[in-house]
Amino acid sequence: MPLVITSFKFRKMILPAVALLTTACATPQASLDRVQATVAERTGKHIHWNQGGVEDAQIEQGVQTLLRRELTAERAVQAALLNNRELQARFEEIGIAQADVIQAGLISNPNFAGSFRFPDRPPSGTNIEYSIAQNFLDLLVLPLRKRIAAAQLAQTETHVADEVLKLAAEVKIAFYTVQARQQLLDRLRVISETNETAAEFTKRLHDAGNTSDRELANQQGSYEQSRLEVAQTELQVRRDRERLNRLMGVWGTNTNWTMGEHLPELPGSEGSLQNLESRAIAQRLDLQAARMRVDLIGQSLALRTKTRYAPAGIRIGVDTEREPDGQRVTGPILDLELPIFNQGQGEIAKLTAQYRQAQRELEALTVNVRSEVREARDQLIAARDLTSYIGKRLLPTQQKALNLTLEQYNFMLKGAYDLLLAKQNEVAAERSYIEAWRDYWIARADLERAVGGTLSGKSYLDQSKH
Repeated sequence: MPLVITSFKFRKMILPAVALLTTACATPQASLDRVQATVAERTGKHIHWNQGGVEDAQIEQGVQTLLRRELTAERAVQAALLNNRELQARFEEIGIAQADVIQAGLISNPNFAGSFRFPDRPPSGTNIEYSIAQNFLDLLVLPLRKRIAAAQLAQTETHVADEVLKLAAEVKIAFYTVQARQQLLDRLRVISETNETAAEFTKRLHDAGNTSDRELANQQGSYEQSRLEVAQTELQVRRDRERLNRLMGVWGTNTNWTMGEHLPELPGSEGSLQNLESRAIAQRLDLQAARMRVDLIGQSLALRTKTRYAPAGIRIGVDTEREPDGQRVTGPILDLELPIFNQGQGEIAKLTAQYRQAQRELEALTVNVRSEVREARDQLIAARDLTSYIGKRLLPTQQKALNLTLEQYNFMLKGAYDLLLAKQNEVAAERSYIEAWRDYWIARADLERAVGGTLSGKSYLDQSKH
């Protein structure tokens, strides 16, 4: 019996120490710090994992302060990274992966068995047997298991960081959409007010007998059409605002944010748009996560292949038995689970298929990333050229045509139909200008997302060398 007591003391002292050591090496905060470093490097923004700590209230207050200022695309992104609940759910994946790391560092519990047998004839002593055994195969594969779990944690960190970048790009696109729509709405309201004044003036002329019924109907129709466009655009603005509210995770009074009247001016130049594909391949986080997945499955496949003929379990322990006559027999026990029928054939076949699948998915993602970069780059260049053309050529031409038509209308050289047509052309040009302006900023956000970061001249891999 002393051997059994010693084994229990060993378990009480050693196993908690192993668990404590494993827990100390894997902390969610360390993982979050690595994600934060990646996000800050690529966006300059801060993230926060809401875990019920004292900082949560401060972060919430900070978001409210941010929303009380005039909202910009960058401020909207920061509010979303701190307040979006779906992103908070993604952060919990880090905690799950950390738990897997802890679990991978623990060995299985020892098995204890006891039996009591009563003789049916003298000697009348009870036959008592105790045994305790430990699966030592766990100790052999423990380093490999911990290595795989750590690699899975690193992949999770990369995946979460990529989700942050995706959210940042989505928020920018939503912000520029609602800002452009609001800019268009403001312009349509001015046009509607002008049309209302023109309709009232034409009605007075008509009442005095100085204009025809057709011209009055044209002016009134133009006014009613402008009111319809204002109402439709107001509805679209509300939809666009709610989309941005959802991304920022706000409700109640926090939805009463305001923004600038106009989209940001286009930058003077685009900088370097060379080698964007290679930069994306080097720094895209989803590609890094896909590569990690291939390596992870490869490690699991290699481990299972190497141990396919090894015993599935190796239990070593001590057994002690007291005979009815009082004699005690004590000695070691060895329990092997032999891989005779089940040699992991199914597991190996499954891992092999998953490994090939992960390779093909990585190849497909690489092709798609290159295509996304080319498409976003072309969209950026085209949107910039279109914005420049409309702003410098088309819109001024239509505005000049409207002014000339208005002068001729005042001198009764042109009718209301000609003036209405000139107004419609000017409104269409202005709408196209705002939409092209918006599309430029959306294309820029798409390109930054496709490249995996800012459009500065150097990639993050290059910057990290200095």
